[in-house]
Amino acid sequence: MSPAQETLLRRVEKVDGGLDSQDVATSLGVDHQAIVGAVKSLLALGDVISAEQRSSKHWELTGEGCEIAEQGSHEARVVSSIPEEGMPQSQLMKLAFGKVGFSKAMSNKWIRLDKGHEGGPRIFKTVEHLEDLVRDKLLLVQKGQASQLEEKEKNELKKRKLLSEVTVKSYWITKGSCFSTTITKQETELTPEMIASGSWKEKKFKPYNFEALGVAPDCGHLHPLMKVRTQFRQIFLEMGFTEMPTNNFIESSFWNFDSLFQPQQHPARDQHDTFFLSDPAQAHEFPQDYLERVRKVHSEGGFGSQGYKYDWKIEEAQKNILRTHTTAVSARMLYKLAQQEKFTPVKYFSIDRVFRNETLDATHLAEFHQIEGVVADYGLTLGDLMGILHQFFNKLGEGSTSQGWGQFHSFNSLPGNVIQFKFEVGL
Repeated sequence: MSPAQETLLRRVEKVDGGLDSQDVATSLGVDHQAIVGAVKSLLALGDVISAEQRSSKHWELTGEGCEIAEQGSHEARVVSSIPEEGMPQSQLMKLAFGKVGFSKAMSNKWIRLDKGHEGGPRIFKTVEHLEDLVRDKLLLVQKGQASQLEEKEKNELKKRKLLSEVTVKSYWITKGSCFSTTITKQETELTPEMIASGSWKEKKFKPYNFEALGVAPDCGHLHPLMKVRTQFRQIFLEMGFTEMPTNNFIESSFWNFDSLFQPQQHPARDQHDTFFLSDPAQAHEFPQDYLERVRKVHSEGGFGSQGYKYDWKIEEAQKNILRTHTTAVSARMLYKLAQQEKFTPVKYFSIDRVFRNETLDATHLAEFHQIEGVVADYGLTLGDLMGILHQFFNKLGEGSTSQGWGQFHSFNSLPGNVIQFKFEVGL
């Protein structure tokens, strides 16, 4: 048992009613928190004592207030520092208490200012003896007699930042049902040795606290990438877009390149830029009518295009790769849309990863994420594209570092126009 606990129990034993922890601390000349710690320790032992928390307010001197209580108010010190022949105002203002003391002393008419003095503005005192009421009031508070001051006086001193009202939380301590001045340490666990020897029958155990919150379990957190994806996805949904299925990382060269009319000899289709699969190395299921149309446009041209004038090979289109962009998904969706008997305007978006055979360094990885959107409708113009991009970035907020671009297309297989836009984020 600590000395603070022992002293506290003896004091509680001698009183019939109870006592205040703040009064105990004051009478013992110790910090109040030491008594509070003793109270909480005794409460943890059971019903040795009872304690009710109370709140009370009292006035305390601030640091500046303590200085004035010791040395006098600023205005009184100004008057005492002025000799009979007066003092230049500039010299007085250099004193630590000069500015505040000058203004208060002038208000009290303890000093006067001679602005026409030949040596410059000079201050003279007008009283020989004065009563420093500010210091007297602070001394009363310091002695614990703040009740002798009127509220107006307290508020004036508070306004000058010489007093502060402090809320003190204390405990009203009374005897508990198991009060005793001698304390036996309570056991916190039942051991096998206690059970074997039977000593547990004579032990006093600390009761379980079923109200205790316990240790908070560790919880997971959203990955920064998932947070960004969720934010972008919510923006597109608010704008009326529908999410495209992007769960196929493996794509055929036909949908990734040929259906987008990228020639088969294009450098982007080289192994230096694209990951090719070895197993399965080729895809075999294609819509044959559409494949034939794509082949013809590449080789011979059509629909207003002169084509690339080369021998298009199905073997190149069959090669399986890790998709290099999410536009392959857009190509599939537009083809599916063109198969409908009646054209329906649509707004699609996708957010997912793509793969490039990049040289890895501090700013480049072999994968990154693309955010893509496709709108198909009648009468679309460049203004619609600009409006969509403007609305997206407005919802995203200023300061975005994403890079984006957009395109305007007219597809022969669709009765309307198509606008496409894409953002790339390095997450």
